[in-house]
Amino acid sequence: MSETLRFTKMHGAGNDYIYFNCLDTELSDPAGVARALSPRRHAVGADGIVLICKSSVADAKMRMFNADGSEGKMCGNAIRCVARYLVERVGGYGDDLTVETLSGIKRLKINRTSDGAFASVSVEMGRAILEGRSIPVDADGLIRDLPLTVGRKTWDITAVSMGNPHAVTFVSDTRRLDLEKIGPQFENHPFFPDRVNTEFVRVLSEDEIEMRVWERGSGETFACGTGACAAVVAACITGRCPFDRAIAVNLRGGTLTILCRSDLTVQMTGGAEFVFDGVCRYGA
Repeated sequence: MSETLRFTKMHGAGNDYIYFNCLDTELSDPAGVARALSPRRHAVGADGIVLICKSSVADAKMRMFNADGSEGKMCGNAIRCVARYLVERVGGYGDDLTVETLSGIKRLKINRTSDGAFASVSVEMGRAILEGRSIPVDADGLIRDLPLTVGRKTWDITAVSMGNPHAVTFVSDTRRLDLEKIGPQFENHPFFPDRVNTEFVRVLSEDEIEMRVWERGSGETFACGTGACAAVVAACITGRCPFDRAIAVNLRGGTLTILCRSDLTVQMTGGAEFVFDGVCRYGA
């Protein structure tokens, strides 16, 4: 039996998802919907789908599914869009919100211009996890600039969890990388038991980096919020960037501002944009 689905397309720094208001209803097969609607040129096209649900412990709950149907624990770009959706489309919420995720409850704040217009969203992303088995990777302790052979090349990786696992590697050139080849090799490397998101980072200055990202389950995306956070954490703990200073992270889809404090708590600030609303049919 087919069902009619109403959705809103949104993006944060080009990281685009299809959003479903599930505050008063349920999506019966979110993994299947993600696989059906995410392919570009053949469907709506997105990096996955996001369900905005009721929560008993926060203002709302976010569930996100990657393009391959796998459920992710957290997406920093998506959660900013959830905050704006709640405030502007649902109503009854203030500019300070809490959103429940599989990585815990996140605190968000809508930032506005002097005339009250929407400007950006700041998210308290929590404390970065650096202990290897907790990320998880197949090693104990701090994984910092560790040589790891992936494919036919050895890369120095720094492992970070921001609620999901990340491998950060610093490179001299991000633009010439063949991510379609390299990305899956990282994602499915046995060193990462739950697969991994991989950030390829070039440091431009103490206050600015550029990054490309391969996300597990989605491939290369225009932006990854947790990945940008992980990249800045890695830059700070390896001495490439300072703690307690806002770092601009330039991604293919835009720029995020990341603050990594000396206690390893992280704040992310960036945009959240509506693209369009739509209706589609799903199922036989």
